[in-house]
Amino acid sequence: MSTRISASQPADTTPPVLSEKAGPRGWAALAVLMLPVLLVSIDNTVLSFALPQIALDLAPTSAQQLWIVDAYPLVLAGLLVTMGSLGDRFGRRRLLLIGATGFGLLSITAAFVPSAELLIAARAGIGFFGAMLMPATLSLLRTIFRDREQRRLAIAVWASGFSAGMALGPIVGGFLLEHFSWGSVFLLAVPVLLPLLVLAPLLVPESRDPRPGRIDPLSVILSLGAMVPFVAAIKSLAVEGVGAPALAFAAIGVVMAVLFVRRQLRLDSPLLDMSLFHRGGFSGAILVNLLSVIALVGFLFFVAQHLQLVLGLSPMQAGFALLPGLVVMIIASIGVVPLARRLAPRVLVPAALGLSALGYLTVAATAGEGSLVLLMLAFMLLGAGVSMAETVSNELILWNAPPAKAGAASAVSETAYELGAVLGTAIMGGILTAYYRANLLLPPGLSPEAADASRETLGAAVASAEGLPGPIADGLRAAAAHAFDGGVVITSLIGALLIVIAAVIAASTLGGSRSTPPQEPLSNVARREAGTHTR
Repeated sequence: MSTRISASQPADTTPPVLSEKAGPRGWAALAVLMLPVLLVSIDNTVLSFALPQIALDLAPTSAQQLWIVDAYPLVLAGLLVTMGSLGDRFGRRRLLLIGATGFGLLSITAAFVPSAELLIAARAGIGFFGAMLMPATLSLLRTIFRDREQRRLAIAVWASGFSAGMALGPIVGGFLLEHFSWGSVFLLAVPVLLPLLVLAPLLVPESRDPRPGRIDPLSVILSLGAMVPFVAAIKSLAVEGVGAPALAFAAIGVVMAVLFVRRQLRLDSPLLDMSLFHRGGFSGAILVNLLSVIALVGFLFFVAQHLQLVLGLSPMQAGFALLPGLVVMIIASIGVVPLARRLAPRVLVPAALGLSALGYLTVAATAGEGSLVLLMLAFMLLGAGVSMAETVSNELILWNAPPAKAGAASAVSETAYELGAVLGTAIMGGILTAYYRANLLLPPGLSPEAADASRETLGAAVASAEGLPGPIADGLRAAAAHAFDGGVVITSLIGALLIVIAAVIAASTLGGSRSTPPQEPLSNVARREAGTHTR
């Protein structure tokens, strides 16, 4: 068996071993492992559609509203690398089952909390257990699918699950909110996780690293200490403007990030191997993933509110408005695999991202016109481009990592995804909120309480209009919608700029080698990395 070594592929000097193709049991295990992938990605976006009802019921401030969305992915992103290390040590399937149990129990709790503060706390707890789910899935796929061609298709399906879940969230959320209260979006975890808890022990093999590195508690603290203040700075900047709190949070985040990197460079068994980032293809693919997810989640943040609160659609109608985009995302994720065999990633990924940029520019050019068709078209373009780019970049992340470091590479990839979800809401949502508050022109006749509430969020303005006389209510709705759509224009232009930056990074760093080489023997090193496994 021959191998081809490219500039983006680390040399492997160990003797190759024969590949083992997975049978029906392996593909059934893939279906089971897709359940947590879909659930975690759905949970990143489903809450956007529930925000209007949550705003009416719990009356959160604008800052609390952002934290309700961000507490979950922030904690999840901060702990992914740590939980990946725990899975290597104690068993990836075992950690998957523990995470599924905790995720389900706290989701039930979140469905019935009586205050915004408790909902934020519950979301943070769900993020803690969610971090146990994601690192295990990709590592287990490497154990199950030892044949390169099978593993390539499995990774494409795995990546499509992320894209599908992000778009499926608003659709499922719309259906649930049409018939039930906002707490139903959290109860969705129960019917998804119960089959996982039953079938995973039967179909998914246990896997662990026979030589795991020790867990460094200080590295865990430093990683969280870098991410939490950074996002808090963005939130403070968006809500309060430039001031001492935002600058202080940013400074703390930078200091903690520097300390984290320095400690990883000194440790014999680092929580995150920084040498992975020395490869341009690896770092470039991570940045493409990060920027793409920021753009996609930012879009879903404002489109959910626009469909319901500006266009007046019900949650169910708003969910179905995004259904064509969901279909396009799934098709694009799988359909890009044969294209990746023929086109270099530095060509394919920028071309795909060009579709996403066009989608954002469509929104910027037509905001305020109230065209549902154009908004649906924009989401289809954005989703197709992001899905194709992420499928290729996820494979490149694993391709550019040495076989012995594939587990760490997977954790970094998932961390970039979740961090992008955090920043998508924090950056895009923060900018939109800031523009809305600065440009809202309230009609005369409002009480001080109604005026203050209307300045917080679009949902609060629509709620305040419910009890007002007709002309004043109509004036408030129109003023709020005008300010919101103005913010959508600015946000869309920023989203398009992020996509263009991602395309430039892809063209300059991903290299000319195809992301799916014809041969990649499974080496002895790769087998040791995959760890021992038993049925």
